[in-house]
Amino acid sequence: MKYSGWPEKGELVVGDVDEIEDFGVFVDLKEYEDKRGLVHISEVASGWIKNVRDHVGEGQTVVCKVLDVDEDSQQIDLSIKDVNDHQRSDKIQEWKNEQKADNWMLLAFGEDVSDEQYASVANELLAEFGSLYEGFEQAAIHGPEALSDGDLSGEEVEQLVDTARDNVSVPYVTVTGYVDLRSPNPSGVDDVQEALQAAEGNGEVPDEVELDVTYVGSPEYRIRVKAPNYKTAESELEAAAGRAEVAIEEHGGTGEYHRERRSDDE
Repeated sequence: MKYSGWPEKGELVVGDVDEIEDFGVFVDLKEYEDKRGLVHISEVASGWIKNVRDHVGEGQTVVCKVLDVDEDSQQIDLSIKDVNDHQRSDKIQEWKNEQKADNWMLLAFGEDVSDEQYASVANELLAEFGSLYEGFEQAAIHGPEALSDGDLSGEEVEQLVDTARDNVSVPYVTVTGYVDLRSPNPSGVDDVQEALQAAEGNGEVPDEVELDVTYVGSPEYRIRVKAPNYKTAESELEAAAGRAEVAIEEHGGTGEYHRERRSDDE
């Protein structure tokens, strides 16, 4: 996605060097439509510069700080030397994330999505989260409720959430569910214990997933799963509950999975 407006003074921008002159470097801004900035030779690098090409090359992607914007003269003054390594790394990662989010928008709404719908949805995400990527990340973690405050339609929310959960990897996601386990047998305590061990996976849970089962209040047990992404977490939660249900039913008992607490005690 490219912005139609102008960058702000002090902003960090990503661009490609498309022309090098003795007096400086022209940079095509990747994040803004039809915008080009100039890095004067004194802003290319610290110290005396004999040859600009010793410091930058045509086609090179650079991160620049916006020094000044003059819309009347269509001029954007930039600096490369005022951007430190940490800022450069963070900005490049931010830009790459937005490129991913741009592709996710097309996955969500199709390659033939209208410019109007794309802009409308994108502006909603930008207004609420500051970036498309952050919007998708929050949708992956929190689902439809993350997008409930905007003016998106129910269908648009569903498309965004489904795409986010299929594509976004976040540091970790924690989901919780509950299973009610009952056994009519004299050995009911042992039957339930066996079902709980089955829920915990008996060593079959993936290494990147943390799963624990705790007692809430008879007959309810909490299953909590921590995983790298929502899709995996949800899948492992349902699998754990399913294993418990199968195990208890083999002993003539019953198991019932639900997402909300039912007992009065935590």
